[in-house]
Amino acid sequence: MRAIGFYVSADFQMLDLAGPAGAFEAANGELGSPAYRIQILAADAGAVTNSLGMATAAASLDDAVLDTLVVIGGPNPLLSAVTLSRIVDASNRCRRVASVCTGAFTLAAAGLLDGRRATTHWRYAARLQRDYPSIRVEADRIYCRDGNIWTSAGITAGIDLALALIEEDQGFAIARGVAQHLVVYHRRHGGQSQFAASVDLAPKNNRISAALGYARDHIAEALTLEHLAEAAGMSRRQFSRAFRAQTGTTPARVVERLRADMARGRIESTAEPVERVAEVVGFGDAENMRRAFIRIYGQPPQSIRRAVRI
Repeated sequence: MRAIGFYVSADFQMLDLAGPAGAFEAANGELGSPAYRIQILAADAGAVTNSLGMATAAASLDDAVLDTLVVIGGPNPLLSAVTLSRIVDASNRCRRVASVCTGAFTLAAAGLLDGRRATTHWRYAARLQRDYPSIRVEADRIYCRDGNIWTSAGITAGIDLALALIEEDQGFAIARGVAQHLVVYHRRHGGQSQFAASVDLAPKNNRISAALGYARDHIAEALTLEHLAEAAGMSRRQFSRAFRAQTGTTPARVVERLRADMARGRIESTAEPVERVAEVVGFGDAENMRRAFIRIYGQPPQSIRRAVRI
């Protein structure tokens, strides 16, 4: 049996814990036997109060014997040097380590992300990159794996992370069954962008929102930096700076992600030729779209379409 330890600190968000923990619980049901034992851990044994004011009983991190350590984020995830050292010690005893949302800041502060690729909630990605420049922050990913270290975006992305961990352990069929039990979309790959969610939430800057709206409405056109800056009523330099501050990434990356998200929806739900889809969403030709899909999703459009049909 694999022990999955969820490390929590004061004011952690309940869904960041309950989502992935529920996925491992559901995996036990799919397997028909207890393959996972879930533990709630803290720096010291006792009650930890979450952001809803509810107390959760936690065991001591030092006593845990784990297969996987998952660090849950919170509003102030930076911990004392002593606690960070204990997290490092625990990680050295694990097969793999993961974080949900701003839990990536804890892993970063502990030095576990040095020189690695990582992600976090899109709102905090720019800060993670600024505070820890040795990390290659991939702000637009649902989750990210680098060696035995996994990081995920916030809230429901923790479920996607857990499904990926379950698939690694138990195979595709079990992970799919867990997703069906949870009534969530199974194949939201790590490379799928959290940008789509960030656009729906809308940046606080109305001019950046206007530029994103322009991009969606003119997706088949050449969306240059000049066009987007003009739509925002800003200079190129002002727009680039403001855009990165609001989204954690560049306009070009966002346009590519928006096109890929739109294209994937058509690939999965229609029988349109790939060449036609590429033209409609602004990639220009199928080869450009294929390269973008491999970068973002890790597989070409034809593979995604075959998987959906299967």
